[in-house]
Amino acid sequence: MKASSPKAARTPKWPGQFGLTQAPFSKDLEDEALWMPTSRLAIVAEIVEALEGRHHVAFVGDSGGGKTCILRALRRRLPEAEYRLTYCHNATLGRRDFYRQLCVALGLSPKATAAAVFHAVSDHVEELGRERVHPVFLLDEAHLLQQQVLEHLHMLANYQWDSKPLLSLVLVGLPELWSQLALRRNRSLWSRIHCRISLGAPTVADTTEYVEHRLHQAGATQLLFGAGALTILHEATRGQLRDIDRVATNAMRLAARRKQSLVDRDLLEHVLERDQQPGAPT
Repeated sequence: MKASSPKAARTPKWPGQFGLTQAPFSKDLEDEALWMPTSRLAIVAEIVEALEGRHHVAFVGDSGGGKTCILRALRRRLPEAEYRLTYCHNATLGRRDFYRQLCVALGLSPKATAAAVFHAVSDHVEELGRERVHPVFLLDEAHLLQQQVLEHLHMLANYQWDSKPLLSLVLVGLPELWSQLALRRNRSLWSRIHCRISLGAPTVADTTEYVEHRLHQAGATQLLFGAGALTILHEATRGQLRDIDRVATNAMRLAARRKQSLVDRDLLEHVLERDQQPGAPT
């Protein structure tokens, strides 16, 4: 019997009721379609400047605050011919497995021991330096890094008596990363991080701009949320993008079922009440 091919995901019908070509708050976005408020654009520029100066970077922010968007924007800003970006997201590994992960990401053959893996990564970094390509290691969820890895990272940042910065580390995580790096035993690493950034809390204007951007990307010609609804949306989600996406999508779905052309304050309050009580009737 011939195996059936997997079915493609069906496009929901409700966006069409608002004249949209797609669901406006889906996660499937190309880098070019990313939204970035002015405040975050300034942070991207600051990180680019630090990497151009061959410095190390640490930046923290609450979950859903836009850290991943900043990393994706950073990827677009750095010329591929001059930088080699390596993204590592599994931060819970021990020291040897952490360096093995780096080897795989760099296209190297993982070695058997922690020392061999470390030297393989170090040799590769030096080779890139000779080719005038600057390696940048993006360590996401860095607040989850084991202490043995944190204690060892400064060795990656230490080439030729600190006189030759052949790579840049970019540590990204939740605010507790700050206190971890400030510990006495991590002082060697902390002292080498010259660019330290803490993402500020999003504003109502940021939330409004984000909603407008996502709706425009989906084909909207006007704002489909009332001013009062946007204020409540910001207060309920604290401007966290993942929460905005979820609540705004549920609100538009309900508005479509009710044949409303606008998400108003009352409808959004109802959605938020249901959000706190799963299974409640619509």
